[in-house]
Amino acid sequence: MDLSNLNLDQLKDLLKKIPGEIKRRTEEATNAAREAAIEKLKAIAREHGYSLEELAGAKKGRKAGSGSRKPVAPKYANPANRSETWTGRGRKPLWVQAALNQGKSLESLLIR
Repeated sequence: MDLSNLNLDQLKDLLKKIPGEIKRRTEEATNAAREAAIEKLKAIAREHGYSLEELAGAKKGRKAGSGSRKPVAPKYANPANRSETWTGRGRKPLWVQAALNQGKSLESLLIR
C-alpha cells in the first residue's frame, strides 16, 4: 500500500482503525487454532475409546446449570419483608447488602 497518496486525515483515520483490525484478526486466528487443537484432541481420544470430556475429567450426564442439585433451605430473611429470603450461597441480595451497610450483622438476619 502506498501511503504517500493519502492525505493527513486519511492517514489519521487509518491509524485509528488499525488497532481494532489487528485485535479482530488476532482473535480470529487464535480461535481457529484453538478449534483445530480441540478437533485433534477429540480424534486422539476417540482412537483410544474415550471422549475428550472423559479425559478432561468432566462428569458425564450432568451439565452445569441443569438444576439437578437439591434446593437449599433459606438461612436469612429480610426483616422488612419476610418473603425475601437468601440461602447464604452465591451473591448477596440487595436487601442483605443494604442491611449490612446500615450496620446490621448477618446474624441479625438469620431465620430462627
